[in-house]
Amino acid sequence: MNKKYFFFDIDGTLTDNKTKKIVPSAQQALKELEANGHFVAIATGRAHYKARKFMDEINLHNMVCCGGGGLVIDDKLVVNTPLNLEKAKAIIKEAEANNIGILLMLDDSIKCYSKNNLFRQQVGPRQEPTEYIIDPSLDYDALPEIFKIYLSISKEDQHKLTLVNTLGNLRFVPEYLMFQYDAKKEGIENMMKYLNADIKDVVVFGDDYNDLVMFDEKWTSIAMGNACDELKEKASYVTDTNVDDGIYKACKQFGWI
Repeated sequence: MNKKYFFFDIDGTLTDNKTKKIVPSAQQALKELEANGHFVAIATGRAHYKARKFMDEINLHNMVCCGGGGLVIDDKLVVNTPLNLEKAKAIIKEAEANNIGILLMLDDSIKCYSKNNLFRQQVGPRQEPTEYIIDPSLDYDALPEIFKIYLSISKEDQHKLTLVNTLGNLRFVPEYLMFQYDAKKEGIENMMKYLNADIKDVVVFGDDYNDLVMFDEKWTSIAMGNACDELKEKASYVTDTNVDDGIYKACKQFGWI
C-alpha cells in the first residue's frame, strides 16, 4: 500500500460540534491508518500549547499547528514560526498611535504581554485562559520575536488601521482582532519537505471556511458532508458528515484502511 500523509482539521471534522469530543469512528480510522503505516497528523490554526491536550487525548504524535507556523513530529515541536517581525512592529506602532489596546504573545504559552492594561480596559479579558504580563518598561521595538498580536478594535473601527491586511488576521469575537500566522497549506508543504515525502501523497480532511487554504489540487482534499458549500466545491471528494462516520467511510472508500 502506498504510504499517505493525512492532515485532519479538528472542529467539525474529527470532533462532534455538540460534544466537542472526537467521533468514535474517526478515532478508529486514525488507529487503522497508523496501523497500515500511514503518517497521521492534525492540521489546526490553534497554538501548539492549546492543541497539545487534544493531540494527547486522541493519541496522535504529529501536528501542523499555529496556523501552519508550527510543526510537531513524534511529539516534538520542531518548528515554530513567528510573525514577520517588521510588519508586526509596524502594526503595533500604528495601534499605539490610535490608542488601541495591545496584547502580544511572545512564546508558546498562555502568557500575553503589554506595556499597559488598555486592552482589558477597552474590551475586557481575552476569551480564553490568559496570564497577563503588564510591564510599563516593555520595549516593543526591541522584541526579537512576536507570535500573535491582539488589538482591542471593533470591526466597525478596523478601517483606522491602514496596515491591517499586511499580516494574516482573524476575528473570533466582535471586540478584538487577532493577528497570527495563517498558512495551513504552507505548513503542510513544509511538513512534507521535513519528512522528505512526495506532496502528491498528502490527504487533507476539513469542513469549514478556514480549511479552504489547505485544499489544493496538488493533493487529495476531502470535505465532510457537513462542510460549507465553498469547501465542497473545492474538494477532490465529499464524504458523509463527520458524525455519520464520514472519515471512516472515506478511508475505506479509497482503500487506505
